[in-house]
Amino acid sequence: MVYIPRIMAGEPVNVNEFRELARQALPKMYYDFFTGGAEDEYTLKENEEAFQRIICSIHFQERLPQPEQHLHVYKRRDISAKLVQRAENNGYKAIVLTGDAPRHGRREANIKNKIIVPELKNLEGLLSTSNVVTDGGSNLDSLANSTRDQSLCWKDIGWLKSITKLPILIKGVLTREDAIKALEVGVDGIIVSNHGGRQLDYCPPTISVLEEVVQAVDGKVPVFLDGGVRRGTDVFKAMALGAQAVLVGRPIMYGLAAKGEYGVRRVLEMLKDELELTMALSGCSSLKEITRSHVRTKHDHQLLSLL
Repeated sequence: MVYIPRIMAGEPVNVNEFRELARQALPKMYYDFFTGGAEDEYTLKENEEAFQRIICSIHFQERLPQPEQHLHVYKRRDISAKLVQRAENNGYKAIVLTGDAPRHGRREANIKNKIIVPELKNLEGLLSTSNVVTDGGSNLDSLANSTRDQSLCWKDIGWLKSITKLPILIKGVLTREDAIKALEVGVDGIIVSNHGGRQLDYCPPTISVLEEVVQAVDGKVPVFLDGGVRRGTDVFKAMALGAQAVLVGRPIMYGLAAKGEYGVRRVLEMLKDELELTMALSGCSSLKEITRSHVRTKHDHQLLSLL
């Protein structure tokens, strides 16, 4: 028997359509917070558009397919340590250290909307937003810049390793050099990410540098991709370029805002279904069969034109 999920009348048929429902459901201030990026939002747009410049290759298959806590380091290290301990106590399997946000990116929509961060339940008793001083505008920049440890550097991975036995992944790697350094300090995994285009504008889209990082790591630790994933074909392309898995951020928020838990579940189901279809049409009966030969990038086209 083939299971066909029951689709509610008038509901989205792809992840992107959840964005419009989220826009209708959320106050403008918060919709802009989730969808916006830094400055001109070049990197934000490129994260998605770069996937469209990679094409998939069709191979013949031999059988039918049978597919198989983020941490900011605060100036008060005791807060970070307590969050790590809380993660361990609640059964989390790894710690993801955000390495690309020593300061807050310039998010102009938040400035215009004068967004005010409410008291954060997960930081209750540890950090309050009520005493953040602002000039009458958004308190987001002031909160981030007054609480995060801007001196965070590679040696602090050692401090984090000293307070937890959980694997540590670093998020925000975009270059070969940083990938090698991450290996040297002993991380357990690398997430290729530009913070969803919310930090430094005009840095490269993540899919365009994924292969560089994968080649530098050379299989020593798993590499994941974050940023711009909106289709199952995007997941397929990332895995073909060496990612072990992808992270999905905004689509989850869109699904949650539009339809609650059901919306989140549908977003994940859509991505999974699209990935399985892409695999079938590309001749892959398992995730392990997705290889570099299944995609062609802009760089590949340039090499072919030189031959």
